[in-house]
Amino acid sequence: MFRTNTCGELRLSDAGKDVTLAGWVQRVRKMGGMTFVDLRDRYGITQIVFNNELDAKLNEAANHLGREFVIQAKGKVSERTSKNPNMPTGDIEILATELNVLNPSEVPPFTIEDDTDGGDDIRMRYRYLDLRRNPVRRNLELRHRMTMEVRRYLDSKGFLEIETPMLVGSTPEGARDFVVPSRMNQGQFYALPQSPQTLKQLLMVSGMDRYFQIVKCFRDEDLRADRQPEFTQIDCEMSFIEQNDVIELFEGMAKHLFKEIRGIELTEPFIRMPWADAMKYYGSDKPDLRFDMRFVELMDILKGHGFSVFDNAAYIGGICAKGAASYTRKQLDALTEYVKRPQIGAKGMVYARVEADGNVKSSVDKFYSQEVLQEMRKAMGAEPGDLILILSGDDVMKTRKQLCELRLEMGRQLGLRDKNKFACLWVVDFPMFEWSDEEQRLMAMHHPFTHPKDEDIALLDTDPAAVRADAYDMVINGVEVGGGSIRIHDSALQAKMFEILGFTPEKAQEQFGFLMNAFKFGAPPHGGLAYGLDRWVSLFAGLDSIRDCIAFPKNNSGRDVMLDAPAALDQKQLDELSLAVVIPEEKA
Repeated sequence: MFRTNTCGELRLSDAGKDVTLAGWVQRVRKMGGMTFVDLRDRYGITQIVFNNELDAKLNEAANHLGREFVIQAKGKVSERTSKNPNMPTGDIEILATELNVLNPSEVPPFTIEDDTDGGDDIRMRYRYLDLRRNPVRRNLELRHRMTMEVRRYLDSKGFLEIETPMLVGSTPEGARDFVVPSRMNQGQFYALPQSPQTLKQLLMVSGMDRYFQIVKCFRDEDLRADRQPEFTQIDCEMSFIEQNDVIELFEGMAKHLFKEIRGIELTEPFIRMPWADAMKYYGSDKPDLRFDMRFVELMDILKGHGFSVFDNAAYIGGICAKGAASYTRKQLDALTEYVKRPQIGAKGMVYARVEADGNVKSSVDKFYSQEVLQEMRKAMGAEPGDLILILSGDDVMKTRKQLCELRLEMGRQLGLRDKNKFACLWVVDFPMFEWSDEEQRLMAMHHPFTHPKDEDIALLDTDPAAVRADAYDMVINGVEVGGGSIRIHDSALQAKMFEILGFTPEKAQEQFGFLMNAFKFGAPPHGGLAYGLDRWVSLFAGLDSIRDCIAFPKNNSGRDVMLDAPAALDQKQLDELSLAVVIPEEKA
């Protein structure tokens, strides 16, 4: 056999044993007539010792080993004279009696160390080498443990794991589809699923009752740190349930994962926050509640005092940064420039310090008396030593989103966004629709299969923009880790939804007739949720991006630089598919 043990399991109790190890050379150190080789595999590192006095030829062979050579070493386990307390195997070493080079290696393009000298681009190009590094390997091990716990938990709750197709029909709502041409049905295309939404609903119609799947999904959209063109969902659906049933079961799953994976016992129910409150107080439908700094609206206090920026504003809101009155003018100017960045878009920022004597000193003092500033201070709940930051604008929602970015930046600067602290909540009662300037029509905020709240159904005919959805998102530390809804199970209501979204009856039948027809054959009330597995793993691993918990991720341009994909097809393949590629001149 290639090995009797791994490089991470031998201990002092194994002293005297004859063993065979195999792995990669981490480093080689030469000291006099001895050569020390650190041998690494997935499980750890063990020191192998080659001694000139015992076998000069063997020691000479060890001298020619290079980093990342794949070798097999045989020898006897011995207690180390110079122990390494930082290694699990640091009490022992292997006195080598045989060495076999299984495969030499070129010098790797970056060091295979925890703190590597390789940049993102080169590590992605040689991802198979990057995966040898402990931090990346640990992320994949964490991902494995999480999927095992997910399956264990859902199996205990009566769920069946059922696979759905990867080649489906394209849908017009939501993000752009990745499409796949069909050779056998020329001129027609499959789409890769953005989610198994309609298929899992059909499984409920079929009586499966409780379904789940750890499934690849695909969206052709612009990328961010928490997005990839292909990602993995923990996709679930249940029959004969209401919103509270879904929330309680999957809150239980979240608590199970926290306990089993992170050793954290969460005993309190998660906060449930209406979407309207999340936007009003945090400017985000995924608020980070690890710290406070709730928005306070200041329109009644600050309008009408001759400061035109505020007097002409549709919204004035502030946050209170506790203990931050010591911020220098340079720091405050930097914050002002931060909110004026194009991606945030604020025109400026007003600040006010609460000084040690309780007086308020602001950047707009000449417009406001101390009495007005004290009224503002009271509304903000500010104490001596606190800093008040204020934004205004002529678009309420846009200004709240700008204030959200400022709040998050202040939380970061003040060290309040601790990755080892977790704040969990449900955001509920989302709007059913949102207006699209691009489409000039109402769009489904989640998807067109979401059930409206029963008490709002009458508004579908009179004021659809005011309708709330039976939808819910789980948010942890400002990250949406999952979301779902109660689904429409009535074909007439589903047809009404398509009508509001601008579908003709013919178009609705063409796109989703299979689903509406299925509802006519006894569809049960049903709903579900999908967790983002990549986001859960990155959250538990303390990562800023989901890329390092995916074995082979894409870069920010959606490219796999290791496989050089996407790539052009050769003409023979295009001819088989009856496709012609036309590249606009400006992109050629």
